[in-house]
Amino acid sequence: MRRIEDIESDFEFLDDWEDRYRYLIELGRELPALPPEAMTEESKVRGCASQVWLVSRADGETPPHITFAGQSDAHIVRGLVAIALALFSGRTAPQIVETDAEAVFARLGLQDHLSPQRSNGLRSMVARIKEEARQAMAAA
Repeated sequence: MRRIEDIESDFEFLDDWEDRYRYLIELGRELPALPPEAMTEESKVRGCASQVWLVSRADGETPPHITFAGQSDAHIVRGLVAIALALFSGRTAPQIVETDAEAVFARLGLQDHLSPQRSNGLRSMVARIKEEARQAMAAA
């Protein structure tokens, strides 16, 4: 999985949005497939027009580090899942809660080039990730 810093650098290098959309699709193709048994109603992200599944695993540390995996049935959305995972996966729960995802998405120019449905779906993914981080902190 690519680091968010590498993705940001790649976005800066790509001049037009056609290339950036192709890059998003490439990022989505690089996502490891979720096993079918992980794609449940419980793991489905609400608020996404496309189907998006998100699963997490917290280690036993204090504070817990949380690893996320995700999948979507839509190519560009799968790329957005990859960006969200690059931003959040492997970080501690407090880092996840404190991360300003909107600032990162603004630097990437996503808010200006995504449909309202995709933007809402991305916000729903971030809300779900942050909620899982809060739950992991409460359980620690």
